[in-house]
Order: sequence, then structure tokens, then C-alpha cells
Amino acid sequence: MSNTLTPSSSLTPVSMESPVWDDMDRAMGQMFIMGFEGTEVTPQITNLIEKHHLGTILLTAKNLKTAEQTTKLILDLQTIAHDAGHPVPLAIGLDQENGGVNSLFDETYIRQFPSAMGVAATGSTEMAYDIAKATGQELGAVGINWIMGPCLDVLTNVKNQPLGVRSMGDDPEEVSKFGVAFMKGYNDAGLATCGKHFPSYGNLEFLSSSLDVPVITDSLEQLSLSALVPFRNAISHGVNGMMVGGCAMSSAGVNVMHACLSEQVVDRLLRDDLGFQGVVMSECLEMEALSQNIGVGGGTVMAVNAGCDLVLLCRLFSVQQEAIKYLKLGYEDGAISQNRIRQSLKRVLDLKATCTNWEKALNPPGISSLSTLRPSHTKLSADAYNTSITVVRDKERLLPLSNILDSDEEILLLTPLVKPLPASALSKGLALASVMGSTTPWGKGVSLMSGENVFRELGRSLARKRKGRVLHTSYTAHGVRPSHEKLINRSSAIIIVTADANRNLYQNGFTKHAAMICKSQAMQGAERQEKPMVVVSVSSPYDFALDTTIGTYICTYDFTETALQTLVEVLIGDLAPTGGLPGTLSQNQSHQHTKQHWLVEAFDEDRDTKALDDLLQTIEQEGPVNQRSELFGCSSSTFLLHNGGIDEAHFVVRNSSTGSLLGFCCTYFFKSTATGVIGAILVDPDRRKLSIGHSLHSRSIRNLLHQGSVKRFQLGSKLPGVFLGIPTNNNMERKRLRRWFGSMGWNAALSRPVSSMILKDLSTWNAPEKVSRSMKHAKVEFELVHGRQYAESIMKHVKTSSRQGVMEVYQLALADQSSCGVIRAKKPQDGRVLGTVVLCSPGASWAEALPALKDTNNITWAISSPVISPSAGEYSTLLQGLILLGIRQVKEQQADAVLLDCVDSDGEFAGLSAMGFTVLHNFEEVSCDADSMSVPA
Repeated sequence: MSNTLTPSSSLTPVSMESPVWDDMDRAMGQMFIMGFEGTEVTPQITNLIEKHHLGTILLTAKNLKTAEQTTKLILDLQTIAHDAGHPVPLAIGLDQENGGVNSLFDETYIRQFPSAMGVAATGSTEMAYDIAKATGQELGAVGINWIMGPCLDVLTNVKNQPLGVRSMGDDPEEVSKFGVAFMKGYNDAGLATCGKHFPSYGNLEFLSSSLDVPVITDSLEQLSLSALVPFRNAISHGVNGMMVGGCAMSSAGVNVMHACLSEQVVDRLLRDDLGFQGVVMSECLEMEALSQNIGVGGGTVMAVNAGCDLVLLCRLFSVQQEAIKYLKLGYEDGAISQNRIRQSLKRVLDLKATCTNWEKALNPPGISSLSTLRPSHTKLSADAYNTSITVVRDKERLLPLSNILDSDEEILLLTPLVKPLPASALSKGLALASVMGSTTPWGKGVSLMSGENVFRELGRSLARKRKGRVLHTSYTAHGVRPSHEKLINRSSAIIIVTADANRNLYQNGFTKHAAMICKSQAMQGAERQEKPMVVVSVSSPYDFALDTTIGTYICTYDFTETALQTLVEVLIGDLAPTGGLPGTLSQNQSHQHTKQHWLVEAFDEDRDTKALDDLLQTIEQEGPVNQRSELFGCSSSTFLLHNGGIDEAHFVVRNSSTGSLLGFCCTYFFKSTATGVIGAILVDPDRRKLSIGHSLHSRSIRNLLHQGSVKRFQLGSKLPGVFLGIPTNNNMERKRLRRWFGSMGWNAALSRPVSSMILKDLSTWNAPEKVSRSMKHAKVEFELVHGRQYAESIMKHVKTSSRQGVMEVYQLALADQSSCGVIRAKKPQDGRVLGTVVLCSPGASWAEALPALKDTNNITWAISSPVISPSAGEYSTLLQGLILLGIRQVKEQQADAVLLDCVDSDGEFAGLSAMGFTVLHNFEEVSCDADSMSVPA
């Protein structure tokens, strides 16, 4: 910049001892961080700086158009502060996390780098440091001196969390390692840092109302073992600031409405327990839940007394004035002491001393510095994306596409409608228009078109690179339309893009439906029977990381221009991807054998039956008194299926002298789905931690791998229905088991939540009116059928499900027509089966495999294995209708209760709860490709 100013000698950094800070209004002005609307200095922000001594400003995308404009804006703000007699410069903060979260974009001068998770996918902390330093240098050039980062949240719940790729992953040690690398890079570029979002946004529970804040339900002990690890590590390495979130906390030992207003969280946990002495910043007090429940004025006083040094107010001038007024009232009334204000003042001044002075603030390097940095930062950006993009699976070796397609064959690109990223050049014009005239970053109609444009350019780039035609269309929550089917039929290969499909469930459903269509079509002139399909996640990598039916799966971690261009290079073969899934998914899970290796023998039914019954009873008695054990009702015969479609092999560790069993493991190979299953690993409670479980697991995996046709492994079994997966009713035990199975080679982070549910007191139960009404209007016929004469149509329908054990359950039910039945939903016009469930009485031949049916005080039937056709439009309505008819049939048999043996907790729980079902047991079903499981040592 040419219009630089020379600071007055009287305005060099001023110490705490200076009389200037005896002015408490001036001191309190340093305790706020505020934002404003507009891309130029406004009268409101000028008033805050001049009249109220505002010391810190947070800029956002709505303030920034270009690097040059940003430099001028910040210099104007610093000049106002300088001329108003501020003893120290303003701290100017900004969110610039890269990936999809950039406040400042300028395609000429500001480089695009991967998201935090994308950087972690490179596996290189050196890359993280270089990216952070480059980002810091660019921000410092335009006058930013404080970055709101790094994001230190551990994504302990990988599903349904809005943080997504803003987190570095689900492993606290890895998040710590990369977090420190980011911090060092920012600091070495001259910026102060601010860790966020303490105590963690990585496992939040969301309530329905906008006046309800998300809740952390982990106990302090649980947080300390995982979520707090990166914060603790960042503190030990000198992080300058810490942002405390506005979430609620509710668990044993802590119950707070807003973390940033709680002395227990800020002063005790963050400062006393973790030893943080830097600047603590609150969440924005303008958030609706906080402002409506407490009020900004009261919230300001509470935040300061809790230990916050900076109170954040992002936007509204009237609200900002209210906060200033109440802070002064709190001081005048004695609610806030002078000592408390001076503590915060010292911390803020110490932070500013690390990142700014008047010489630096009034002479930003500006465009000339950015021009110098551009070549090296452009190369770094390319290197980062090239080493970040991850091919999770390519089972059929479809990549590069040039290996399977000629240039005259068409590719179909199917993309969701998404809002544009501020960091995308395609949305730059939109962002400029919004900050000049609109109060929101994008209008409704325009956002849809911009979302299409982002991916339209992807299609064009792919067409140019492969020198062949690429068809492109979008998809929505309306599912696979006839137009989509026509295009799928026409094309030679399909690319489906998803963006947070775990939260946008329609994307999951669309992808699975399209995959089904591809599987049913043969490529003309080729041996391959399935039409090639590639799924690309452009946000969270967890969209289909668990679903091994998606054979080729790529993760880009954001959908900026640079990320999508890198994707094109991978698809056509110009780039060999080297990125890996971050966190526990990619850790070396080798198990160190520090205990003895036990002799594992095959289970002998004649020899070991009684000993197994004794072991089951011992383990059940060890469980909590007030909680029904998963082993309730189990006997040795529960695990012995004797089914022709299932190869079973069970193993024991036994005391050869007494004949007692120290451990037992049951395994099954389901031929219909080529799935190898570990149904249970049971160890005598007095013999645990002696590697008995490890020895049983190793023998079981070796045995299953000898099944030459095994395609998938699974922890947890539907048949027998004892453990559907890792038990999760006890959270601490769940985490212990996840770690143990992780050490055995299982990716427990990619689990599917499943539950068994029960409906009791059938004699007084009535169907919810809403469900009954929807059934009357459903254009579906329901009927109960028995016997093998219905097998052909039912089994044809059931084959659409790839879930383990489902086909076998239907075969058993059709073979036992006196004790079982199948309810099916048919389309009246053509009789096509749309959905089915199985009814099973306690007298059924296979009821022994469902121990939950055993209750000495009640007659319990089971509703099992719902299968809804992927082409059926109303999944929830069909499911509820099938279950409703099942309940009515069971009720006619004078039963007391009905069991749902296995339901997906994340997709079906709410509707079933509304019908009166309650959870019996919760589990996490874990599966993996056979080729990812090695023979244990």
C-alpha cells in the first residue's frame, strides 16, 4: 500500500502499569470483539472504536470482497483507532479454515488449500505447518493479526455432526498433532491463534427447537480421555486464545446451559484444570437460544464472571450497545470487580503484543507481498490437494476411467444441489452481490443455480480432459426420477457426487437406488455385468466409507475448484492419489502380543455344551443389576443354528483338567451374502485381560478367511440375534470394546447404529391416529401369507437387501408356516412386492436364536427383517404399515409384547418410538471388506 501512516511515538505499546488503563471505560472496551455489516467502514463501527474503545474486530465474508479491498478496510479501521487515541492497535480476527470455510477469497492473490480433514488426509504435519504458515502470511499481508483457528474438535461421533471436514478427524492424538502444526505455522507467520470450540463440538446432540442449544452429554472424565486431549496439547504448546462454545453440557458432575457462560467450564476446567492462561473468547451472544433465554446484557455479565476475556457480538449495533451498557452496569454495581477487568485486560494486551504494534498495523504489506508469495503458494496448494484426495476403495479397478471406457462412450455425472462455497470462483460474483445488496449470502433461487454451476464446471473439465462426452444433471430429495433412469440407461459409466450424505439422507437413498440400477444392467460388448459406478464424497468422507457395496469410492474433503480439478486428474489417470482416511480409519492397528497365546479348540457340542451354559450364566450374572443383559434367555443352543445356508464354526479356550470354558467365540459364514460373521466373543470375567479374546479372535478370522468366497466381514449377527454388534448401552464399555476391536483390525469408527426394540402391554395398546390415517390413504395392499408357496415372489423381493441374515430368516419363516408368517405390501396395479416383514411366534423352530423372546412373565412375538424395495417412494409409511399390521396380528394371538429384533437406530428410531416401541438394546454393527482384513499373527 502506498498510503501508509507513521505512528506517533506516544502511541507505542503501553504496559498495564500505564495510567491510561485507569480509565475503566477504555479497559472495558478491550473486552469486546465485534463485527459489523458492510465492506466499508460504517458509522456504527466507527462509534464503537471512537466512543466505546472497542479493541478487537471480527471480520467475516460479508465484509470482504478482494485482497486489495480488505487491506484498505483494515487500514481504515486501524487508522480510526490510532486517531482516536487507542494505546494499542486493534486485534483483527478472521475465520480462514480453508476448504469450504474461507472468509477472504481472491482468486488472484489468495490461495485455496484443503480443509482441516483434507490436510489430515495427507498424513503430513509438515504439510499442515506449511499450509498454516502460507495462510497466515496471506492474511498478515492484508492486515489480519489473529486467526480463529485451529479447530481442535475431535469428531468422536462421525455421523450427523455439522463440523464435518472442519475437524481433523476422530483420533484425539492425531488432531493434537495436526493442531500443533497448524498453530506453529500461524505463529511463525506472525498471527495469534485461537483454538476452538472448547470443550468440543465433536459429539453434540441436537434438539428440535431453535431456542435449544446443542448438548454435550459426555462426562468430564470422558471428555478428558478424548475431546480435551487436543486442547490440553495446544495449551502446552502456547495457543494464544481459546474460543469457548455456546453449547450446553449435561452429564454427571456438570450441568450448564451455555459453556461460555459457566464458571465451571471456563475458570475451573479450562483455566484451573488445563492451565490455560491466555485469552478466552465467548461464543457470539447474539445466538438466538442465548439471547432469548438469558438476554445479551445478562449474558455479557455472566460471560465475564465465568472467566471470558472477550465477549463476541457479531453483527447488530443495538445489541452491541446493550452489551457494553450491561458490562459497565455490572462494574458499577459491583457484580464485576475491577480486578476481574484488569485480569482480562492484561491477557488481551499480552495477546496483542505477540501479533501487532502500531508500526505493523499502519503499514500492511498488501498486494505487493501477496504477489511475491503467489508462485510458491500456488505450488503448495496443488501439492496439498494432490496428496489429500483419497481413493477409499476401487474393488473393480475402475480407475482411471480410461482403462474401462473409450472416448466415444458417455459418462453421466449426477450431483446434488448444494449451496455455493465462498471460496469457489464460480460463486465469487454471487458473494460480491450479496455483500453489496443482500442480507444473506445467497438467495434461494440463485443458490440452486450456483450449486449446479460448481459441478457443471466439474463436468466440463472432465469432458475436456478425457476428450469425450459427459452428461450432467442434478438430483434432489425427490429421488431417482424417470429422467435419471433414462440417462443411466444411456450412459456407459456413472459418477455420483455426495455432500454430507449422512445428514442429507436423500443422497444416500439416491445413490443406493442408482447403484441397484447399475447392478441390473450389463455393458454391451464387455464381460463386466455391472455398469461402472464411481461415488465421490466432496465433503465428509464418512458418507459411504462403511458401505462396501459401493465398490469405487473417492473423497475430496471439499468441493472448491481446486479440489474438483484434482478429482478430474484422478479420474482420468493424470494423478495417482496418495491420501488416506484420517483418524482411526488409517491408523496402524497391529496388535502387540504381550500376553500368552492360548490353545484354541473347535467347539465340541457333546463335550462343551454344559460348560458353555455355565459360562453364559456367569457372564450374565456379572452385568448391572438394573439392566437386562444381552445374554438374557441365552443357552448354548442359541448359537447353534444347524442351517444349510450357513456354515458355522465355533471355538473355545478351555481348562482341559476341569472341562470349564474360559472363552467362547461363534462364527458364521452366510453364503447368500458371502459374509463372514463373528457373532460373539465371550470370556470368563475372572480371566479377562489375559489375551483369551485375542486368541479366539485370531483363530476365528483365520477360519473365515479360509472361506474362499468371503467378501465381507461383520461384527455382530442378526441370526442368532444375541449381539447385533458392539453393545453400546454402557458408553464406557462401548469405547473400551471399540478400542479393543480397533486393535484387532476393525474400523470401529465406521459403525452402523442398530437396536432391538420392544412394545409391551399389547392389551392396552392402540395404534397412533396418524399412522392409522396414513394407512387408510396408502395406495398399497397388505396381506399376511404363510408357507413355501409364496417363496418365489417374496425371495425375489428379499434379494434386494444385502443385510446379513435377512434371506435366511425369510427361508426359515416360509418353512415354518404353523408358527411364522410374512406380511407383504403389494402395489395394487401389478402385484409387485414393495415391502415385507416376518412374524415369528415363541414356538417357532428358530425362536431359540432370538433369546429376547424368552420372558417367563410374558408371551412375546417377534417382527423381523423388514425389507423395503429401493424403488418404493414412501419408505417410512411402508415400514410403519407393515409393522402396524404385524402388531395387530400378534395382538390377535393374545400376546403380551412384540419384539423388533433389529432396526437401524439412525433412520427408523423416531417413527417406531412414536408407535410405542422402546429400546431393548443398542449396538454398533461394524463391517469391512474381506481384502482389508489380514490374517492375525
